[in-house]
Amino acid sequence: MAPFNASIEIARSPEDVFAYLDDLSRHGEWQSQIREVKVETDGPTRVGSRAREKRQVPGGVREMTYEITKHDPPRRVSFRGIDGPVRVVGAVTVSPVDGGGSRVSLEIDLVGHRLGKLLVPMARSQLRKQVLLDQQRLKERLEGTGAAASV
Repeated sequence: MAPFNASIEIARSPEDVFAYLDDLSRHGEWQSQIREVKVETDGPTRVGSRAREKRQVPGGVREMTYEITKHDPPRRVSFRGIDGPVRVVGAVTVSPVDGGGSRVSLEIDLVGHRLGKLLVPMARSQLRKQVLLDQQRLKERLEGTGAAASV
């Protein structure tokens, strides 16, 4: 199955948006399934940086670790899950839009390992819904509107 693609426009500069996304410890501020984030590497985000999340998924809270596989600030970052039966793989691109602001484009998919292969179709369905909600929360947070505001 092809990766899921979603994008949203945000009324902030690409540099501001990328800097916020690049702070892995803040992902729980706009991704509502995250209960806790622990960045496992020191220093600024770069290729090889890792974060461990506790995430609410169907069936309960699960821990998962992901790492940064490509890092090209302030435009693009790629990542992949490194543990668990269902692992994320994806990329975020931040690009300028005419008239100011940014477009945040996400390409994301899930890969099943062992028994996780059976869970991927259901998890993909949930992922699609969650990504759209989380992108809206990101927009509200960065634009200072809605319940998720105040960066």
